[in-house]
Amino acid sequence: MSNTEQLHNNQSGQQGPKFSLQQIVLVVILAVVVPIALVIMLVNLFSVGLKAGASYNDQAHEAIAARIQPVAGFVLGPAEIVAEGPKVLKTGKEVYDSTCATCHSAGLAGAPLFGSAEAWSPYFQEGYDAMLKVALNGKGAMPARGGNAGLEDIEVERAMVFMANEAGAGFDEPAAPAEDEVASE
Repeated sequence: MSNTEQLHNNQSGQQGPKFSLQQIVLVVILAVVVPIALVIMLVNLFSVGLKAGASYNDQAHEAIAARIQPVAGFVLGPAEIVAEGPKVLKTGKEVYDSTCATCHSAGLAGAPLFGSAEAWSPYFQEGYDAMLKVALNGKGAMPARGGNAGLEDIEVERAMVFMANEAGAGFDEPAAPAEDEVASE
């Protein structure tokens, strides 16, 4: 059929496709229902995403807090509840391993490097009492008691002597206090 014949047929009264009433109603219903269903699904999708995001954010905050903790792991109070009874005092090595090694094993923030006579010699020249005062009260980047407030004075002194002796100081190990002194503290 040529283009001219098609044009003539369309002009001669032939009409396009006819739709039944059922088809028209179906199209109208779908035109309304489908967009509403899509909007409901999108709202559910995003509200579930926000709920999941809340727990993710909580985890993210915990992860950030863990990453920005101080290097020395400062303790402002007792880290654990100790059962009743006399406290067992730590040795200098135990205190060094648990508290001091973080900075002194790597020389962080200007801390004298463990075992280095050269790094410790200026402190030896200041004397035992001056070194003990710094160990107990802190100075510069070093916090009091190495950041562990739960340490007794004798434990801090033992750790200082242990580190100094490893660098060649030759200090005497501090004597353990009498039991009545520990009990009164």
